[in-house]
Amino acid sequence: MNGASVLDVYRILSDAYGPQGWWPLLEVRGSQPTATGTLKGYHPGDFSFPRTERQRLEICVGAILTQNTAWPNVEKALLNLERLEALMVTRLLALSDAELEDAVRPSGYFRSKRRKLREWALAHQDWAGRTPSRADLLTVWGIGPETADSIRLYAYGQPEMVVDTYTRRLFAALGWVRETVSYDDLKELCTRELPLDVVVYQEFHALMVEHAKRCYRRQPWRDDLLRDVGGRRGG
Repeated sequence: MNGASVLDVYRILSDAYGPQGWWPLLEVRGSQPTATGTLKGYHPGDFSFPRTERQRLEICVGAILTQNTAWPNVEKALLNLERLEALMVTRLLALSDAELEDAVRPSGYFRSKRRKLREWALAHQDWAGRTPSRADLLTVWGIGPETADSIRLYAYGQPEMVVDTYTRRLFAALGWVRETVSYDDLKELCTRELPLDVVVYQEFHALMVEHAKRCYRRQPWRDDLLRDVGGRRGG
């Protein structure tokens, strides 16, 4: 069999792990089907989230806080913000710098993340309830392509493929890309070979993270699940 594609990877991982139920939310009691992250907040097979504006804002805040840290640390910061009733734009902006920094401290880089959250919150007010474009998000200080795509995909249900370090590492190990491949080129590879579908994009991103955590966290890498895929790549 020749010409393995990104869609083949998606199907293999989906069969192996099942629905992942991203983005985790504090109000959701569902559990993660796998055990490499937090066990709370997931909703496998239910793509109706976010259902409220508060949940939408929580996803946006979480997408910013998860930069350069593991999700359990973000969850601690989100719980701190929830206790301050600051998972709403007006309340978040009303916090003092010290209060906001203390709340997000568990996620690391708390001073820069405090600024990023304020910049995003001010921009959010300017958008006045409309769905921000990718270009809108990229003009906000501290929001890069991955964060912008995460916000668009999970908070607003827009078809933006999210790729990350794990995606790059996995595809490089398969011999499909160079390790220096740019974010945009890697994203284009995925969107070219996957259906243009929000559900597929959400599940593929989550599945790639799950599989890479299992097989590509540290060398030597061992990937028994996808070991035959790399050699079947088309030209």
